[in-house]
Amino acid sequence: MTERGRSAFFIQGVYYSYDDLMKCVSKIRQTVHRIPDNNITLIANDDLETYASIVAIWLEGKCYVPIHPLQPLERCLDIITQVGTSYVLDSSDETRYSDYHVISTKHLLFTDYDIDFEKGCSDEELAYILFTSGSTGKPKGVKISRGNLAAFITAFNAFDYQLDENDRCLQMFDLTFDLSVMSYLLPLLSGACAYTISSSKIKYQAAFELLDEQQISFAVMVPSVVHYLQPYMDEINLPSLRYSLFAGEALPLDLVDLWSQCAPNSIIVNGYGPTECTILCTACIYDVTGGNKSVNGTMSIGKPMLGTEVMIVDDNCEKLPNRKKGELCLSSIQLTSGYWNNSSRDAESFFVFENKRYYKTGDLCSIDEDGDIMYYGRKDSQIKIQGFRVELSEIEFIARRFYSHNNAVVAMPVYDDKNNCTIQLVVEKAGRDDADALIAYLKKYLPSYMIPARTYFMSSFPMNVNNKMDRKKIKSLISSKN
Repeated sequence: MTERGRSAFFIQGVYYSYDDLMKCVSKIRQTVHRIPDNNITLIANDDLETYASIVAIWLEGKCYVPIHPLQPLERCLDIITQVGTSYVLDSSDETRYSDYHVISTKHLLFTDYDIDFEKGCSDEELAYILFTSGSTGKPKGVKISRGNLAAFITAFNAFDYQLDENDRCLQMFDLTFDLSVMSYLLPLLSGACAYTISSSKIKYQAAFELLDEQQISFAVMVPSVVHYLQPYMDEINLPSLRYSLFAGEALPLDLVDLWSQCAPNSIIVNGYGPTECTILCTACIYDVTGGNKSVNGTMSIGKPMLGTEVMIVDDNCEKLPNRKKGELCLSSIQLTSGYWNNSSRDAESFFVFENKRYYKTGDLCSIDEDGDIMYYGRKDSQIKIQGFRVELSEIEFIARRFYSHNNAVVAMPVYDDKNNCTIQLVVEKAGRDDADALIAYLKKYLPSYMIPARTYFMSSFPMNVNNKMDRKKIKSLISSKN
């Protein structure tokens, strides 16, 4: 089979060749070329036109801003307003963005191939802007440059994983999540095929079907996928899986032990990296013979990847010695230049130490005598759900807005016996239970993974000795009701 005839994508049961992709890229690029904006909104559907739009945008030296097709419209409009773009690439049958210049990518016509790179585009130019949960009630944009992304590819290739045109690669992530970038880009750079999952499907079920039926050889997954597969571990046998890479959440070591039996020929890697440091920046390879490091049952996140340096600091940003627990900070050529139009957040998150710029991750870690990083969890109100980074304070902000900011609200993470996280909301409010109306309001502004599973009401919140809201006491009170 010729290079162009090989499969590039498997989307919703249909194979698309590299020639199909190049034709789709070419027709979209002709329109992107005429767009005056450098940052272009992209409705992140699961189809060939959406992936081709990313390539077309990059070939033109521009930047894509992915918008989830199923998230609340108000949230999506807020992102578009923040970026200030007026052009939207949308492959949907019907668009929600008729107030903008919408380009329906499905209806563009192919005339000729146009796949040469735009010359003169610098490493400082943006590749994409991803918006994550923000503590002020507004999503915050993380700017990732072409240089950041190129540095990640270089660091990843240093592992010498040997992907080639014969590999079948899982792409299970929404395009608004940074792990999606490596899940489609690495296959394309290797001439391999990416097998995608629609955002409308149950992720762990769809992932297992592809792993099993399509003999996936390279998979990037969040640990929660395997959590849900635990009841079926005795039936899972994936001899074709050569690489299993976990990221996005803390990885329990006992879960890896089970997975290694399901994928006996797989190299298993625990990867770590905030969006601000471009996908992954540390990694730990699982040793099937044993001796794997962990703390509180969580597997080590390993050592820094090529081009990244790490440091543990105390609350005063003073460097701590090995084996002392503190906040993990990163310095790297993968590090973002900052947040989109948010200088105050930049000042909070970045600092300079010994002439190097560092990012404060908010993760509690320590470094042992071998240089391996041990992960303890978050130090603030931020948590991970389904791999997505969630600021509990954003949920609280939107809920308080429902009450015209007259009520105190606390969002609590609650973990089950498999370490799966749900959010439970507690409102200081006497009188009528209006949980249904509150949840309906939250659904207008927050994605589904941020919607509380349960809502409680208290006439008054307990206070601690410093006359502050006692969150630990509130959590114990609602835990007794579960």
